[in-house]
Amino acid sequence: MQWNNILPEVKWEDAVAWFTYDPGRPLLFNTGLFLGLFVVFYAIYLLLRKTFYLRIFYVIAFSLFFYYKSSGMYFLLLLFTSVLDYTLSYFLYRETREMQRKIYLWFSVIVNLSFLAYFKYTNFLIGNYNDLFGGKFAFYDVILPVGISFYTFQSISYTIEIYRKEITPAKSFPDYLFFVSFFPQLVAGPIVRAKDFIPKIYEKLTITKEEVNYGLFLIIGGLIKKTVISDYISVNFVDRVFDSPNSYTAFENLMATYGYTIQIYCDFSGYSDMAIGIALLLGFELPPNFHTPYKSGSITEFWRRWHISLSTWLKDFLYISVGGNRRGSFGGFFFPAVFFIAVIAWGVANLNVSIWPLITAGSAFGLFVLSFLLAKDRQKTLVTNVNLLTTMLLGGLWHGASLRFIVWGALHGIGLAVHKLFSEFFPTPKGKGGNRLWHFISVVITFHFVAFCWIFFRAKDFTIALDVIQNIGKVTFNPAQWETIIMGYKNVFILMFIGYVWHFLPENIINAMKQAFYRTPLAGKAVILGFVYWLVYAAASAGPQPFIYFQF
Repeated sequence: MQWNNILPEVKWEDAVAWFTYDPGRPLLFNTGLFLGLFVVFYAIYLLLRKTFYLRIFYVIAFSLFFYYKSSGMYFLLLLFTSVLDYTLSYFLYRETREMQRKIYLWFSVIVNLSFLAYFKYTNFLIGNYNDLFGGKFAFYDVILPVGISFYTFQSISYTIEIYRKEITPAKSFPDYLFFVSFFPQLVAGPIVRAKDFIPKIYEKLTITKEEVNYGLFLIIGGLIKKTVISDYISVNFVDRVFDSPNSYTAFENLMATYGYTIQIYCDFSGYSDMAIGIALLLGFELPPNFHTPYKSGSITEFWRRWHISLSTWLKDFLYISVGGNRRGSFGGFFFPAVFFIAVIAWGVANLNVSIWPLITAGSAFGLFVLSFLLAKDRQKTLVTNVNLLTTMLLGGLWHGASLRFIVWGALHGIGLAVHKLFSEFFPTPKGKGGNRLWHFISVVITFHFVAFCWIFFRAKDFTIALDVIQNIGKVTFNPAQWETIIMGYKNVFILMFIGYVWHFLPENIINAMKQAFYRTPLAGKAVILGFVYWLVYAAASAGPQPFIYFQF
């Protein structure tokens, strides 16, 4: 028996491709290439675990290689901003004059945001200028570096925390580069705070059996969420409907919206689970990023459960910076004012087509105004709601250079303001029975509001979003048609059902599953992991799909 009958033949070109950048095949957690590279990396990592500097440099090298395989030569941009921020923070920490400290801070923030603005928003600004003023500027051929939004926020938080004297700088540049480039969370989070992560670098590295078990449990769950559930639903149903909603029935449009709602959760939380699991295998604990967000009884609770690292970052570094619930600021009032002027102008401009855009814009403005006019403390509520809306508008813009992301953020901002007012006049009912019924109703309402907002997030433009919404409005009770559609997309609906059941499982069942996995012998764990990778391969109908948040 010859080895080439057992092992696949590897050509020189294949080996070269493993270590060179291919824009069409970025290195993803859910690929066989990453699994193979990580197994080799991890074996050497375990041998180096009792060293310090050698281990630090080894992880940095692999992290930069990982980013190179994801974004090509843009890993040099990551290195440049790391050198800049480390140098500025070094002088910032030692500076005692307040004006000079502010100069160091603002220089770091402006440079980081300038890179982000160039790569992410150049064509957005050119397109809007051309539309508004009849300009004829050509679009730039700009490729967005993967994860630039995540590591930019991470770098900015480091500088701000040093300015606020909440942390001391990293002891050396390699330590700082380790923090910024740590590959499990580099390209799509969770966004790690320097004050939480950097101290762990200097602690004695311990990798416990519990951490390895939990890490493998998260990786396996993340792979199933991302590749088996999210990718299959996306490729075989959701993408088709959102590409051409008018070619499908009203019921299919509704189901595609429900499908995307669980798809984006499984995709993003699946990535976060894998990132946290891989970090645990390396002996580092990353913060949780999701906590069953669709169980939320309000939009406020939703943002405490969804993309937790981003919502925490926005609260600490944006919401509080523009005044929080204490004071107003120019920035806090500027962005909501621009938004409402723009949407009302849009409504007026479309009067010759339909009156509904103006009614929609006026209703949004009126609802927001009522959220503080009807409040018991108008002044404080005005400041709080304006700053909340500013935070969500900029949070929407962070997600993507498109007006639909801004509208998505605005809907959530207005939703937060309305919920605050609602809570003033209708607090949660007392009593066990009342609580259960009220909570169920609140969860259903919150879930459907979030699902409605996802339409703007997913649609490629406003026309598509409005088409989906109009089609959903035409849904009628037609069991025979529904059964035909469900049977036609049987596998899709089965996976959607599994995704939602998994999400809504009680905590005690999840914990029981963890304990059962922990007690499984090592050979059993290996079989489970092998089966999951086979399942991933079998379910991959169009090759490995990039994670949704890679585009942000």
